Amino acid sequence: MANNKKQIPLRLSNTLYNEIAAWAEDDFRSVNGQIEFLLTECVRARKKSKSSEEKKDK
Repeated sequence: MANNKKQIPLRLSNTLYNEIAAWAEDDFRSVNGQIEFLLTECVRARKKSKSSEEKKDK
């Protein structure tokens, strides 16, 4: 299975970059790895939230 990843330009403030870099270091990840991890977690949480809302509506 090929690991295809989309490359995108990303602009962050110095403050946000430094916060993510420190967090990444704490978690033994690269900054890129940390951003990917955080985005993945947010998408999972959103999907879970949406499915919970759909169950409530039924």
